Amino acid sequence: MKRLVILFLMLSPLWLWAQDDPTLTVSAKKQVMVGERFQVVFSANADGRNFTAPSFEGFTVVGGPFTSTSSSIQMVNGSVTRTTTNSYTFALQAYKEGTFRVGPASLNVKGTKITSEPFDIKVVPDDGSHAAPSGGGASSGQSQAQQNTNDPQVSGKDLFLRVVPSKKSAYVGEQVVLTYKLYTKVPVSSLSVVKAPSYAGFWTKDISDNTGGTLRQSSEYINGIEYTSAEIQKVVVAPQRAGKLTLDPMVIECIAQIRRENNRQRSMDPFEEFFNDPFFNRNITNVKKELTSNSFVLEVKSLPEANKPASFAGAVGNYNFKSDIDMTELKTNEAFTLTYTVSGTGNIELLQMPEPVFPPDFEVYDPKITTSTDVTANGLSGTKKAEYLVIPRRAGSFTVPVVEFSFFNPSNGAYQTLSSKPYEIQVEKGRDDEGGGIYASNQEDIKYLGNDIRHIMTGDPRLRPQRSAFFGSSAYYVALLALLLAFILLLILLKNREKMEKDTAATRNRKADKVARGRLKRAAQFLKEKDQDKFYVEMSQALWGYIADKLGIERSKLSMDTVSETMKEKSVPDELTQQFVDTLNSCEFARFAPGSAEEKMDDLYQRGIEVISKAEKVL
Repeated sequence: MKRLVILFLMLSPLWLWAQDDPTLTVSAKKQVMVGERFQVVFSANADGRNFTAPSFEGFTVVGGPFTSTSSSIQMVNGSVTRTTTNSYTFALQAYKEGTFRVGPASLNVKGTKITSEPFDIKVVPDDGSHAAPSGGGASSGQSQAQQNTNDPQVSGKDLFLRVVPSKKSAYVGEQVVLTYKLYTKVPVSSLSVVKAPSYAGFWTKDISDNTGGTLRQSSEYINGIEYTSAEIQKVVVAPQRAGKLTLDPMVIECIAQIRRENNRQRSMDPFEEFFNDPFFNRNITNVKKELTSNSFVLEVKSLPEANKPASFAGAVGNYNFKSDIDMTELKTNEAFTLTYTVSGTGNIELLQMPEPVFPPDFEVYDPKITTSTDVTANGLSGTKKAEYLVIPRRAGSFTVPVVEFSFFNPSNGAYQTLSSKPYEIQVEKGRDDEGGGIYASNQEDIKYLGNDIRHIMTGDPRLRPQRSAFFGSSAYYVALLALLLAFILLLILLKNREKMEKDTAATRNRKADKVARGRLKRAAQFLKEKDQDKFYVEMSQALWGYIADKLGIERSKLSMDTVSETMKEKSVPDELTQQFVDTLNSCEFARFAPGSAEEKMDDLYQRGIEVISKAEKVL
């Protein structure tokens, strides 16, 4: 019993320490001068995660957050005290006068969110005193000059953003690969896209390879100087009209880490050189930089009218064309499959497949179109197939004529025409040719046929006299009136349906929300599976597809500018327009932003649902 009492007395201080509530405190100057750099330190007395900093409105964030952890254990008169402190330090610089409120920071500790208290910082005019170092008997002018000499700078030769096109001129419909590259000679972190370029007049597809959020890096020499380059984004564009088309620049923000020079005179201390080694040197300054890429003008040439084939349907690239049939001898009401395949380099997704001409005695179902694409150094390549299910209804010899596929080849500046094989089809009379029945094959959608026309009955018809005539009776006129009313109703319905089908824009507008909800549902599934690539593709298609259908914008003219202008013309509130554009930007570049991938995906999904719901009420 005595031992249990002693053990309880030893553990009681630790138990009391464990009951302390977690807190988040902040320490900073209450008054600073314009241009002065100072620190704001948030300290937590417990381990936590997902630290969220305030916005620091009115100040420039020079660096941070820099995290550090310290712990101590004290034993005084048998009482044990353990203290753990996690600090988050920000380096700020004041740039204008006034009193600014710094909002609360937050931290999650064991599922509980704790916050710091907001506080005010007063920024007063610069009197020059904060720029002069103390001691040494140096004059104020000398001190100021010394500081300016040590102040880190990042020049345009040390860090810049450039768009690298695969070519500077192209034909209408020809692929051009645009690679946005960051060139640097200094360490860079916290990369984020501020403004994405608009692609008015272009069809675009993002082919960036940022698996796991890691940028592809390499070493390059420019004017004899070695740089580390990183691919920010890679896009395939295809111009949709001729002329000089200008691509707006991309704007990004990043933090450049600059080492400050130490101008101290060399002493006789033999250990100074060792401790001034870069590994121990902490004179690192974080400089926030905004970089803008160069503007790029693409010279787009029209496709030549001379020697343009009649079968040309707008395909631009370098393609192969072939056809295949699974059988050429069969019986009536049996099915065969005819496949046409186009493969090569070009805009496979927008490719229009050639359509064969079949004999009138063939029943042909809508083709099954399949597309597969690959990313190469020259852009997109792949294969597109059209599979036709065909059922002959009459016996005989038939011919499926040659099918031509024409395209413009930019490499030689000429049109090329490829042809398929003609096929001779031998159809024999089937067993069920004269009657009705179900005719099966290895394809789907075969229907019940041959039951609408009967053959003339032979033999004794066994006619019987009718007791009362239906013609002229009350039931006859009632049935006639019902048929007339049904015909009028059917005619009205058909007219309304035809009118709705002709109004494509209205149909797209009406179905926009339903289509977007379907894509958001699939995006939610990919979010649950943590599949980033498929999630961002579905979210992008949901947002862009919705706004294109709702505003009646052609897909080839979609851009941030056209969306903003059209929403303004539709009298959409500016706040909703900006929220939609911001969500589109976040969808395109959220994967490049710092932070947890799962949280970014969840945040983007919630914002997407919110902005579509708001737009549905207005539009």
